[in-house]
Amino acid sequence: MNVDGSIQELKAYVETHSLTEDEKDLLKNDHRKGVQRLYQQYLKKEQKEQQMIERFHAMRTMEMELWRSGKQYVVGVDEVGRGPLAGPVVAAAVVLPETFYLPSINDSKQLSKAKREQFYQYIVSSAIDYQVSFVSPTEIDTINIYQATKKAMKTAILQLPVQPTYILTDAMELEGLPCPSEAIVKGDQKSISIAAASIVAKVTRDTYMEELHAKVPQYQFAKNSGYGTKEHMDAIEQYGISSYHRQSFLRKKNA
Repeated sequence: MNVDGSIQELKAYVETHSLTEDEKDLLKNDHRKGVQRLYQQYLKKEQKEQQMIERFHAMRTMEMELWRSGKQYVVGVDEVGRGPLAGPVVAAAVVLPETFYLPSINDSKQLSKAKREQFYQYIVSSAIDYQVSFVSPTEIDTINIYQATKKAMKTAILQLPVQPTYILTDAMELEGLPCPSEAIVKGDQKSISIAAASIVAKVTRDTYMEELHAKVPQYQFAKNSGYGTKEHMDAIEQYGISSYHRQSFLRKKNA
């Protein structure tokens, strides 16, 4: 790092490097106001990164305990799409290796679309295995959304080629599983496996809804993912419902 360079040169260096303690001291002792701002910005960024790392290790506490107890294949399970008026409910089951490292992982709802898609690629390429399962609007109408959600989650688990040794689900109790399981309230914020499943399920469903948009663009599924936005409700009023809508949800809404 050239401390005698311009502030712009220092800024470019700081944004692309992890500074040593000596380099941080050089910034700290530089009396230029612009360099002092740069130094404070770097400290805040460093603190944020450290908090993310600590949060990640807290989120993998359950997995670490299970791995250490000999449970090699810990499955995280989550679903998306319980609330929309159209489209399937989608569940994902993900088995992560002990070496998995993604400090900024979080519940999919807390991430931007770009981050979700970036993390999705990393998760599916790093996972020991993962599976997704869809339950259609027709079946949701037949068995109700609660049972459809359970079915999607259980199906994703049972499709895994590996034999699960422990299953972590996001708040949903499941019966008839092949191994012990635990339902974790707000699990997508407490378990890296459930958070990973949340991201895989969300990106999978959003991609599917974008494909549906090409078939029935009047409902704007690429924008609303099937949720009951004003634009979506106006389209239903104008065009009626499609085969991709959940009739039972719309009956309740119109009741």
